[in-house]
Amino acid sequence: MSGAPDRLSRLLAMVPYFLAHPGVAKTRAAAELGVTPDQLQKDLEQLWMCGLPGYSPGDLIDLDFVDRDTVDVTFSAGMDRPLRLTPAEASVLLMALRALLDMGGVVDSDAAQRAIAKIERAVGDAALGSAASAAPSAADTASAEGWDRIVRDAVRTRKAVWLRYYSASRDAVSERTVDPIRIQAVDGQSYLEGWCRESEGVRLFRFDRIDEARLLDEPAHDHASDDRGSSSLSLFGDDADSLPTVDLLIEPDVAWVVDYHLIDIVEAGTDGGPLRGRMTYGSDEWLTRFLLGFGGRIRPVDTPGVSAEIGRRAQAALGAYGVTR
Repeated sequence: MSGAPDRLSRLLAMVPYFLAHPGVAKTRAAAELGVTPDQLQKDLEQLWMCGLPGYSPGDLIDLDFVDRDTVDVTFSAGMDRPLRLTPAEASVLLMALRALLDMGGVVDSDAAQRAIAKIERAVGDAALGSAASAAPSAADTASAEGWDRIVRDAVRTRKAVWLRYYSASRDAVSERTVDPIRIQAVDGQSYLEGWCRESEGVRLFRFDRIDEARLLDEPAHDHASDDRGSSSLSLFGDDADSLPTVDLLIEPDVAWVVDYHLIDIVEAGTDGGPLRGRMTYGSDEWLTRFLLGFGGRIRPVDTPGVSAEIGRRAQAALGAYGVTR
């Protein structure tokens, strides 16, 4: 169920929507408004009791939707236009769109640029100030060859894609045929996750390391989920087999970390206890610094050397403040 602020925003936008789509089918309206048909029915009943101060029948919004599969607005009570973004809201939205563009490949750059232009026109350059006059997105350069669009098309149409790809671990360029699975954003970079036929496993291909891409006229093979392996492992590509893994106990208040790092959940936490995750890492030094940043709320299970080093550094830090434990 949606929260009250979300529902209020939706209700405020619904009357202009139905005015712009007279006689729209309820099923279509529910899909376009992002709600279930049952929630749409509840929203319509709520709107039916809203209107201008006085709240007599002539002041209330009037809708024709009862015992029908369609919706019409017969009286809008003045709610004829969608709410306008404030300059602050527009600036935040513009920054978010530009951040997605800078990552390259996560969104359709043309569609995002059109959205940015519409927002700037709607709010006005003067109101937006420096946010509207910011330099063009770096995505214009990153996607100049159009490889990101080809890769997105491969994911969308479920077709295989041929890549000429630079492997940083091998310092070599190779040609790959990939069955795309999805696009991921990891640590500010965009990756194609797909089954590499040459490696016979799931790999992540960084967009900015794709030298060339070509959509193939053949369907992507469907690989069962148990063949996909660990998404953490696939990030490291051809180095995956030689890298160590660690099991981590993650306290609930920092469980968000699994959304920002490639950590596979091994066992969900119960009764407020920690969840258990497994992560591939590059070196003990990196893992030590990573765990220290969480102040004991993420603990390694089976790396005694790392655990001892974390304790030593924690004691040294306390000693710098004259605290001993």
